[in-house]
Amino acid sequence: MKFVAVTSCPTGIAHTYMAAEALQMAAKQLGHEIKVETQGSVGAENVITADDVKNASAVILAVDTKVDKERFKGLPIIEVSVKDAIKDAKGLLERAAASKPVVNIQEQVADAKAAEKKSRTGAYKHLMTGVSYMIPFVVAGGLLIAFSFAFGIKAFEQEGSIAAALMQMGGGSGAFGLMVPILAGYIAFSIADRPGLVPGMVGGLIAGSVGAGFLGGMLAGFLAGYVVLYLRKLIKLPKSLEGLMPVLILPVLSTLIVGLIMIFVLGGPVKAINDTMVAWLKGLSGANAGLLGAILGLMMAFDMGGPVNKAAYTFGAATIASGEPSMIMAAVMAAGMVPPLAIALSTVLAKNKYTEEEREAGKAAWALGASFITEGAIPFAAADPLRVIPSIMVGSAITGALSMIFKATLAVPHGGIFVLPIPNAVGNLPMYFLSIVIGTVIGGVMLATLKKREKFEA
Repeated sequence: MKFVAVTSCPTGIAHTYMAAEALQMAAKQLGHEIKVETQGSVGAENVITADDVKNASAVILAVDTKVDKERFKGLPIIEVSVKDAIKDAKGLLERAAASKPVVNIQEQVADAKAAEKKSRTGAYKHLMTGVSYMIPFVVAGGLLIAFSFAFGIKAFEQEGSIAAALMQMGGGSGAFGLMVPILAGYIAFSIADRPGLVPGMVGGLIAGSVGAGFLGGMLAGFLAGYVVLYLRKLIKLPKSLEGLMPVLILPVLSTLIVGLIMIFVLGGPVKAINDTMVAWLKGLSGANAGLLGAILGLMMAFDMGGPVNKAAYTFGAATIASGEPSMIMAAVMAAGMVPPLAIALSTVLAKNKYTEEEREAGKAAWALGASFITEGAIPFAAADPLRVIPSIMVGSAITGALSMIFKATLAVPHGGIFVLPIPNAVGNLPMYFLSIVIGTVIGGVMLATLKKREKFEA
């Protein structure tokens, strides 16, 4: 049988391509053909054509973000989380092979609308759609700011200098200034489609201007999306005037409502919460800082790129929105690097407990961990969760705690070891690097000890 599939994770970096590979390998094993379109951080690749759809028996959507389903009308659609495709690609293909052809297109459209309505209750999916569009702005802005710091922490204050230009591009008037509006706009887009973009982005921009920050942007996005949905349902126009809805009535009314609520109702209280949280974070030291770092480390390793991991990462990214180096972001990135690194180390320490294929995958895990791609641990965790997950959680928790205790800071939101050589990108670099090494060693030794010896020759 022939199938088409789309894979898309919030960051568009690792899960997207791991799910695609899992589906392709499972199809080969089962004797099926499959074309997988990946919607990653670089855009859509291996795009499904009209001929592909025409010849396909079913569609598999392994996605955690909003994707276009209109082009698949007439085909049975199986929609799951991207992690489900990684864990059980063979089972998905078997479900697709057993799915019944769609005879009544109207019934499929009705079912799709019902599923869409049901999915709208999933706040996580909407938030992850916003985060997936926001992350490139965060990474680009963070790295440009780090390059500015390479000329000196205060070098950007000299007008007309390269450092000042880099700060302008990456900071509040550049990529970082767009971070919250993009987040809010695409949360609203996930909820209400294109009509949600204008009120969402304007609401996010207002959140930034009144000091409500990242939290205010999230609220603005959800508010804008559901306001647009309500207005759609409330306002009924004659067919001759329906064309005014998307270009005039919905953008103006929804932006007016969201803007007024953000300025006069939510802005002040959310700013107060934001300021209190920032003050609390700045006041952390010693054991309190270590506890927060340990919690962040546990979150980063718990589901390796899933919702808990993304919550910790998003929290860390929000703390560098002002353009200042952050202890939280440092702990998050360090802890996120440990799971693949610890697993890679365990494949070296306990070679006789891993298959040849696993040892080869361990070599790739070194590179993935060094690049801060936590998802590199997933294949090992899926194969042996009871031993792998506790081990990497312990390693990441220790790394996060040490990073905070050492007061290491980070001015960039991504990059792994490749940002460490940038001058002033990392504060207290020697101890930061040491915290990563210690967590990796502890996690790797623990896993090597717990790992069960299999019945094969090393």
